[in-house]
Amino acid sequence: MRLSNQEFKAMNTAFRRFIQRKVEFPTFQRLGLTNNPGDLLEIGCGSGYGATLLLSLEPKSYAGVDLMPEQIALAQQRELAGAHFSVQDASDLKCCADESKDTVVIFGVLHHIPSWRQVVQECYRVLRTGGKLYVEEPDAGLLGPWERVFHWGHPDTDIFRLRELEAHMENCGFSITQRRYLFGFGIYAARK
Repeated sequence: MRLSNQEFKAMNTAFRRFIQRKVEFPTFQRLGLTNNPGDLLEIGCGSGYGATLLLSLEPKSYAGVDLMPEQIALAQQRELAGAHFSVQDASDLKCCADESKDTVVIFGVLHHIPSWRQVVQECYRVLRTGGKLYVEEPDAGLLGPWERVFHWGHPDTDIFRLRELEAHMENCGFSITQRRYLFGFGIYAARK
């Protein structure tokens, strides 16, 4: 799903970059996202700021996908060496062959995607055996009040609780190796 104009602006601010740099990325690192993560895919790469953080880990390759051409245009303006950005629906990752990635990272975009279950299944498909998935997502209980205040246009159907996300990851075949809960957010490391 496309971000509303309000959330598009909010996701491209210095505050959002600060949260990614100081909270989300370091937490992923504490959960096991280390240097040389192999072939890496970022779902919902947005403006490419996450790519700057992930490329510091020196992956073998980096690909970032986002549904919004506006976000991909911003990401491409960063001119990051070794980064490949493309407009792609994450629920159908036709840009990725089966078992072609070692690591998939999702910085809090699943809750924007009504077909989030299919995205998790696609992550499983594209990961090699032993591959790792890192996901950060808010609980549905947190989204309701935020939506009432900010009117960002989150989907009103199929919003998930963190326990539902965890159960679906496990049903797809992932083993959740670590999890952290922080202010209504769940941050996960899972292995195929």
